[in-house]
Amino acid sequence: MISEAGSRECYVYIALPGATEFVTAGRFALDSSRAGAPIGRFVYGRSYLARTDAVAIDPVELKLGTATYRTAALGGVFGALRDAGPDYWGRRVIEKYAGRGELGELDYLLFAPDDRAGALGFGLGVTPPAPKRRFNRTLDLAAMQRLADAIIADDELPPGSEADQVEDLMLIGTSIGGARPKAVVEHDGALWIAKFNRPDDKWNTARVEHAMLMLARACCINSADSRIVTVGGRDVLLVRRFDREKAQGGYRRARMISGLTLLRSEDMHQERSRWSYVRMAEELRRICHDPVRDATELFRRMCFNALISNTDDHPRNHAVIARDRDWQLSPAYDLTPATPVSIERRDLAMECGDLGRYAHADNLLSQSARFYLPREAATTMLEQMEQQIAATWYETARREGVTERDCGKITGAFVYAGFRLAREEQE
Repeated sequence: MISEAGSRECYVYIALPGATEFVTAGRFALDSSRAGAPIGRFVYGRSYLARTDAVAIDPVELKLGTATYRTAALGGVFGALRDAGPDYWGRRVIEKYAGRGELGELDYLLFAPDDRAGALGFGLGVTPPAPKRRFNRTLDLAAMQRLADAIIADDELPPGSEADQVEDLMLIGTSIGGARPKAVVEHDGALWIAKFNRPDDKWNTARVEHAMLMLARACCINSADSRIVTVGGRDVLLVRRFDREKAQGGYRRARMISGLTLLRSEDMHQERSRWSYVRMAEELRRICHDPVRDATELFRRMCFNALISNTDDHPRNHAVIARDRDWQLSPAYDLTPATPVSIERRDLAMECGDLGRYAHADNLLSQSARFYLPREAATTMLEQMEQQIAATWYETARREGVTERDCGKITGAFVYAGFRLAREEQE
């Protein structure tokens, strides 16, 4: 629901480990400082703290306790709460449905359906609502694709019952999946994020992203399960939700926080200096049950992104999850190649070594010890991935249905010419 005018607070609900129903965790309020800057406040409920199975919403910023937490970052919304809110695409859908322009941050949290990423929910009542039980099916994808096209083009929504499915399109209005049009469907006893191609895509993004997830798996990376379905002659990518697990009577939910929250950063350009794989590896040490495993996995992903020119590897495209009490790095998602003009130098979205964001072999190896990897082991790992990608990306893409023409468009993304070029040769 859109919050009533003047409404400045809401209750925060959470699905505890192993449960399919929400309980009330605490209360969030959004106020303003004397200077007019937004200030967010969160406090855990006493009844929640009294539970023996209570868990923290955020293991660093919102630890279990009686304190009133405050933040001025992210428009006054704590990172872990913002991660459960809509992203760019989700906000567009909400605004279209509400018939209003930009809404308040509390409106976005309240209006998004309860099947958002992670284990949180929001509402105006102290008692949580029952979880949603009905989900879209793959047979609904054609109608949702038409709605997505209308929203992208900023057209009027089609009249009739199809317009009611706008609410269904909002089922995954979160940071997982970025700004691409998407929805949630139930398929083969699991929940999947359905990601639609856009009319202005340079290539068949659905098939290319699916191929990259398969290529990552061949490089020993824990990537999200995915598949392609074709509806009405158009391909749709289905990515299995790793924050949901089928259970008796519903779905168990895993807590989740994004890499952006883990880094205590924001998605503004001014905050980009805090975006760092190295810093993220150190944060994993603080909260993860098996930091050696997760830091090593993060190193693999950093190298993979450099080797496929994935320049969209920003912190929102990384996450940690907790299916029980312990936190771990989530499966990899949103792996997409890019074809920058330069063939001599490319940069990642996050710093990856002594030379900042420079996607070069020497830079990737420069801080390997911070990922629990001795230089020799890191060098061997990078060389093996480089050989694997160079030798198999084309075969993988063609096997997953990427056309010869589209392979020609993305060929410059893989192990680009400057990846091992001596620095003096680039100057």
